[in-house]
Amino acid sequence: MQAFDQIQELWQKHEVEVKVSADEMLQQAKKEVNGLKLKSALNIIGMLASFIAMASLWIFMHFESWTTHVGITIIISIVGIYTMILYRDYRLIAKTDFTAHPQEYLNNLKTYQLNRYKLYNSLYWFYTIALSLGIIFYFIEILNYLSTLQKAMAILLTFGWILFCSTILRKAVIKREKERISLLIEKFERISGQISTPE
Repeated sequence: MQAFDQIQELWQKHEVEVKVSADEMLQQAKKEVNGLKLKSALNIIGMLASFIAMASLWIFMHFESWTTHVGITIIISIVGIYTMILYRDYRLIAKTDFTAHPQEYLNNLKTYQLNRYKLYNSLYWFYTIALSLGIIFYFIEILNYLSTLQKAMAILLTFGWILFCSTILRKAVIKREKERISLLIEKFERISGQISTPE
């Protein structure tokens, strides 16, 4: 029994070094990059859909108040600007092939990470303030057509949603994306190390 305990203790102390080939690691990293590109592309598509919806509303609906036109102009402008920023960041991770230009891709990934940090911090607050201002101008005319209860619900739901997105949802997205991109950068650095250093 004592021999068994010694063997078990030895086994628990023994650490197995798992060697993952550069090829396997590259396949995993490429899969994660494709997921990142897909998520980024879906964000762009969502922003474009919002842009088109607001532009269609502006074109096909008749508004009497100048405030409504100002509100829609602000909303369309900020959504358009944000969409261009998202597209610029998407190009960073989509245009370079890691296998052909590993260092350039790694630099692009680090720039992407930095851009995302700016996007979710200072640029996000600019976006939220501009969007809120646009909604306020838009609501000046629109709320006149609603009952008091409908007005209260529209204001509560709209600004409640903005508050939820600005706090809880934003923090969760920042944390998840930061971990994901950092892990991806680490993987590509290890792959670069394995490719440049012969085993």
